[in-house]
Amino acid sequence: MSRLLDILGCKYPIIQGPIGATNSPKLVAEICEAGAFGMLAMGFISNAEEAKRLARDVRELTDKPFGANLMTMNPLNPEILEVLAESGVKTVTTSAGSPRNLYPLLHELGMKGLHVMLAFSYAVKAEDAGVDGLVVSGAESGGLRSVNPESSNMILVPLVVDHVKVPVVAAGGIADSRGYRAALALGAEGVQVGTRFLASEESSAPKAWKEAIINCSDGGTTLLPLGNMMMRVIVNPKLKAQMSDPETDLAKEYNLMNVPEAWGKGNFDLFPAGAGQISARIHEIKPVRKIIEEMVS
Repeated sequence: MSRLLDILGCKYPIIQGPIGATNSPKLVAEICEAGAFGMLAMGFISNAEEAKRLARDVRELTDKPFGANLMTMNPLNPEILEVLAESGVKTVTTSAGSPRNLYPLLHELGMKGLHVMLAFSYAVKAEDAGVDGLVVSGAESGGLRSVNPESSNMILVPLVVDHVKVPVVAAGGIADSRGYRAALALGAEGVQVGTRFLASEESSAPKAWKEAIINCSDGGTTLLPLGNMMMRVIVNPKLKAQMSDPETDLAKEYNLMNVPEAWGKGNFDLFPAGAGQISARIHEIKPVRKIIEEMVS
């Protein structure tokens, strides 16, 4: 755990799972003030000035360490990394591709990076590429997923821990102290939490999104096909009807380009609400500080 905390610089080994549709500096700052590691989502940022504004807004609200997630395929990553370094960011996470080309620049700027991976083979390759740590995202996680068969954290976390030397963070299925302790028992040095923070008082997610999470039952999420990737979403009446119709091609019914509008307004017929399987265990909206304090109690 101390290795991860040395990288993050915060009190608790809890990383916010970044969600681009709720890129809220206020939420990031509140998480940092409560002792965890808040994260901005820079994966789809197409303007370095926007990255600078977001980082500045967080820094105006907290003097605690915070980070950001970058998708390796974004051509603006060099500019974004420079902006983040100038803003005092010391640690980022990277995802959606090989980290090999990005980490030399990242390290040149004096930063550390944790790479997000969904399968064991990619964990080994990422360590060989020079990452400083790994975020192991099990099949129960929300967000974008691969189209390949995937393992849950009960399998994936110890499998990765047994074969790498860098710190490992568990992501997926974690919302309280039981999930937190379970991740540490599996060998992780910390956790990444997305859906639980999404359903917090400080989250900028619309009321409809938070309600969809707290009303989600066991088996209430599914993997929505999006061509060469999948996304875990909460099943709503429209999606349920489409799933039961063998003539419906879900990959043609939903477009990722509609996510900002759908999630920003709570219009889940346009695109279903994103969330992890842990939604079934989230039953109330709480302040970020209470979520974190309970998790580490």
